[in-house]
Amino acid sequence: MIRAGRRHLVRTLADIAAQQGIAVPTLLSSGRLQAEGFPAPLSAGRTRLYDGEQVDAYLAGRPVPALPTVDDDDDLLDRQEAAALSGIPLHAWDRRKKTSAVSEHMVLVGGVEHWPRRVVRDYTPAPRPRPSGGGGRPAGTGDQVPRDVLPARVAQLLDDDPALTAAGVTEQLGVHRNTAQAALTALRAQRMADVMEQQGVGAAQAAAALGYPAGLTRRAGTRAEAIVRGRQARPYLADVARALHARGWTTTDTPPTVEHPQGDDVFAALVLDSPEAPAAALVWSERHGWRTSTSRRHPLGRGAAWPPPGPGVRHLATGTTPDPADLVKALEATG
Repeated sequence: MIRAGRRHLVRTLADIAAQQGIAVPTLLSSGRLQAEGFPAPLSAGRTRLYDGEQVDAYLAGRPVPALPTVDDDDDLLDRQEAAALSGIPLHAWDRRKKTSAVSEHMVLVGGVEHWPRRVVRDYTPAPRPRPSGGGGRPAGTGDQVPRDVLPARVAQLLDDDPALTAAGVTEQLGVHRNTAQAALTALRAQRMADVMEQQGVGAAQAAAALGYPAGLTRRAGTRAEAIVRGRQARPYLADVARALHARGWTTTDTPPTVEHPQGDDVFAALVLDSPEAPAAALVWSERHGWRTSTSRRHPLGRGAAWPPPGPGVRHLATGTTPDPADLVKALEATG
């Protein structure tokens, strides 16, 4: 929490990094925040906030002053602290904070929502009628959150609760359980992949660093490993894109987007948009290498299944990462 009268002292990770003349990723990977004696964060969620007086003292080599310990009505509580003081689950606080009696007192500090202790403590909810049906989303109803907005909403929930489950997403956002699980897995996988690259650790260690329970991250861990492999393949795919453009088969040398249509494997597709190109598109698979495709609009095909050679489909060169020049020669031979 932010103790009364200390809001102006709050520092974000960006503030601390700028204070030391480094970037935030450098600060995170340096281990400085975990060093002995470094002040503990004020916030319980993913977005970490710190007391500036404590940070300044630590960086100057002075004793770090203790924060006030006596509760005050003007203490600012974050989401987890507000829920704990109210004695309700996090998702219940998310509903409560939308009521006018609570929302009008919300303040953003370092991008994190906070509420005064007195508001959280003294709020009295209005009686609510008991629902006649079962819990969860009513059968036959559509998702209540648009798909393009869902990732950001799930990210907010995961920031506040690393142990978030698909059932929790469904209850709080009103989306189908499968939709919730897919969004949650994708988000965890992206964040785990970031940590794996930054810290050189495996999926399990990345999950632990992010506070994700092992029982909820098996699928996300597999996806994270695929994401890392896809990122490692980008330089090679960029070389292929340049070679195809130099040959005159593409109008730009833009590298293809790495895709994971099957979740665990890495694919990429390059559209050959020149009239002289010998195929509509090329598809790359980390398992199989390169093949041609007859469709510019849907080059991967249904489910990204790897088809046998046939009309319009040719397997090119040898190995999974042939030299771009060899790939161009193999493609020329199909013309």
